[in-house]
Amino acid sequence: MATTHRALLWGVLMPALWLAGCATRAPVPPPVQPPAAGQTDPREIERGIGSWYGEGFQGRKTASGEAFDAGAMTAAHRTLPFGTLVRVRNPANGQEVVVRINDRGPHIGGRVIDLSRAAATRIGLLRAGVAPVVLLRE
Repeated sequence: MATTHRALLWGVLMPALWLAGCATRAPVPPPVQPPAAGQTDPREIERGIGSWYGEGFQGRKTASGEAFDAGAMTAAHRTLPFGTLVRVRNPANGQEVVVRINDRGPHIGGRVIDLSRAAATRIGLLRAGVAPVVLLRE
């Protein structure tokens, strides 16, 4: 009787458990937050502090596997899927840029996005280094 149970365990249950452990899950998209009071743009994803990163990373591999290009309109975000297009607005001057998420970051607490040097230049963020930004669905 014990041999039958052992055969059942190793012959049926263990392979099933092993296969279940190999299953992959679809990536979970970031939660969509309802518009805050006074928010006028329904495309808004997030608000916070934006920063930039540049030449020190030039040519290095990003989390998506592509080489970082400080002259490209790209950005790093903690959770948005790679390839997502995001409009980044600098509310201080109204300037906007569309970037493609291709890296993970920022790695400094309190920041919501790291822009490439070119994208930061486009919205007037380069000189200050950091600034409040609004992220919008493109």
